[in-house]
Amino acid sequence: MTKTLQCISPIDGSVFAERPVMDPDKAARLLATARHAQKAWAARPLDERIKLVNAGVARLNEMKDEVVPELAHMMGRPVRYGGEFGGMNERSAYMAEIAERALAPIVLEDSESFARRIERVPHGLVGVIAPWNYPYMTAMNTIVPALIAGNAVAIKHATQTLLVGERIVRAFHEAGIPEELFVNLFLDHAGTEKLIGARSFDFINFTGSVGGGRAIERAAAGTFTGLGLELGGKDPAYVMEDADIDWAVDVLMDGAMFNAGQCCCGIERIYVAEKHFDSFVEKSVDWVGKLKLGNPLDEDTTIGPMANKRFAAEVRSQTEDALAQGAKALVDPKAFPKDDGGTYLMPQILIDVNHQMRVMREESFGPVVGIMPVKNDAEALDLMNDCEFGLTASLWTADPERAAAIGSDIETGTVFLNRADYLDPALCWTGCKNTGRGGALSEIGYHNLTRPKSYHMRKKQA
Repeated sequence: MTKTLQCISPIDGSVFAERPVMDPDKAARLLATARHAQKAWAARPLDERIKLVNAGVARLNEMKDEVVPELAHMMGRPVRYGGEFGGMNERSAYMAEIAERALAPIVLEDSESFARRIERVPHGLVGVIAPWNYPYMTAMNTIVPALIAGNAVAIKHATQTLLVGERIVRAFHEAGIPEELFVNLFLDHAGTEKLIGARSFDFINFTGSVGGGRAIERAAAGTFTGLGLELGGKDPAYVMEDADIDWAVDVLMDGAMFNAGQCCCGIERIYVAEKHFDSFVEKSVDWVGKLKLGNPLDEDTTIGPMANKRFAAEVRSQTEDALAQGAKALVDPKAFPKDDGGTYLMPQILIDVNHQMRVMREESFGPVVGIMPVKNDAEALDLMNDCEFGLTASLWTADPERAAAIGSDIETGTVFLNRADYLDPALCWTGCKNTGRGGALSEIGYHNLTRPKSYHMRKKQA
């Protein structure tokens, strides 16, 4: 009997999509063909590669009417938000725009006697193991620059968003990218690990859980395959006494609740200067109370179901644990009758929380946020750094110098001032501690998807 992968829709628990699991040997042959095709692709002029990749992105945009409801069915994002095309297009366009500069050789000498330079050359075959929460943007963060840099690409998408890799590859093929160069794989964990262990990839970019990252590292052990790992997050915000409270509430609550809280850089814990604590909490509860939990196919829905019952169960468990230890829940369940104990989970704000509670330590990845008062910058800094993750931190103050001083001591990949939950494609998207290693986007993203190759050419033999 053929083993299959099933996408269970969070809308109603039905099987939305199903695909047979590839035999690892068949997948290995596809990858070998892709690696062979990479040489001819890398030999094409850079501007030709950019043109074809841009055409692939454009073709994917033409599929928007299919993609948006498909995403709602697969992972629950409300259709009112129009998918991920805004962010995806911004990032793709920027990476295409900077390619010539980012990939240009570093010329140290070009004289009659010597040519000395460092070139950026493609790894060969890049594997993209993509997550379900932002399945297009996260995948395209790597796919676009990897192809532009001259690599072949294989994508293996999360089962929860089973059709995304298939759709991206189809769009790029229809736009003119060679079919053998860019391939989609339907694999289970065992098949993926077998291919990694056989050094079927020259570089792998994985976005997912800490456990998944550890499994990738174990599978790659001894192969010397390059890895980029973006793993968990527990991103903090610190609202200082001179902050614009209304603005902070609006941005931070959106950062905590958008996509049902299923964002690696979503706001999961907030520290507020004692002076503004009561006001901030009151305004936050009012903001969250205006959300509408419901079917993501309904245009009025502002917060859809979580992608899987298992994910919602973990958020409920963290919340119940906090309440048992003395936390207080402020959002009235009566305002969210759609909460069904399954994938549909109401948003929640918790106070009287502390760092002994799981909800303030472990990644929640759902629509719950804990808010604590703090006396000063030192206390806020200690609490922000009291975490195994380090992806982003959001600071709120009218004093940029104060924010810079605090930001320099935060153990994180990105420091935001008066904003949150945004990827600027000109900046490196990176993290520290259990958030992983490597970096995407920006010129550094190109550096991670290529390797340096030095040329020391003595032009005269004597």
